[in-house]
Amino acid sequence: MTTRLSPTAARDVRVLVLTGYGLNCEAETAAGFTFAGASADVVHLGDLLERPTPRKRLAEYHLVAFVGGFSFGDHVASGRVYGNRLRFRLGDDLARFVDDGGLALGICNGFQTLVKLGLLPMLDRQKGSGLPPQSATLVDNDRLGYRDAWVKLAVDEASPCVFTRGLGPILECPTRHGEGKLVFASESVQRRVEDAHLIPVRYADEAGQPTESWPANPNGSPGGAAGLCDVTGRVFGLMPHPDAYLYPENHPDWIQQGDRGERPLRGVGVRLFENGVRAALES
Repeated sequence: MTTRLSPTAARDVRVLVLTGYGLNCEAETAAGFTFAGASADVVHLGDLLERPTPRKRLAEYHLVAFVGGFSFGDHVASGRVYGNRLRFRLGDDLARFVDDGGLALGICNGFQTLVKLGLLPMLDRQKGSGLPPQSATLVDNDRLGYRDAWVKLAVDEASPCVFTRGLGPILECPTRHGEGKLVFASESVQRRVEDAHLIPVRYADEAGQPTESWPANPNGSPGGAAGLCDVTGRVFGLMPHPDAYLYPENHPDWIQQGDRGERPLRGVGVRLFENGVRAALES
């Protein structure tokens, strides 16, 4: 049973929600952390980079959120231009932030950005070094085009991911993307990720089993992979949008859920944000 967050303690957790350059889910993401009791600041990346000491600014926060949207119009590849700007202007600061125990959450375009930065899955990085090389990416969906639909996610309870603790066995979220198929630089990288349970969530069929079949899996990711975490479980990214399930009414079957007595008091996505806040308090 997950312990309830103390409102007094939770409000001391500070979350930096990065936005700008075509991103558009900052309000929902900030609201998710606010519902969890944390203090969330929405900051344009340009404003952060123009500060004389962005590292000092980062150090003021417990968690950095990379939100969904269409950074730089998804030109070249989703998250590529945004990730390059972060790597070359803020890379060492982000590496230090992670080394110091900071958490990071990437949703949709934010997940794509974390992967482009090398922050996921981040298998061989040594503490004190810079950002590692990229070892995975997200490419066009097998069925080309933008897919917007609700999906079921099977949660790996053996994963070290702090954000998905206690959310299983099935989590439901909307997903909306055209480039969400997760691929790895090599088979050995994929095996290491699988062996370490660094895929916390997988697209699931009606029976709750991971699937590669459309439409339950909207992009064709091998093994149904819908997200990644690092070995500490404190850096996590996923393609579906927990930020779009903050209210029970967000669910397309919310009326039927009520008739069956299954309607949650809050949107299930809030629990994922609460887990991030809880992990910050535990560190």
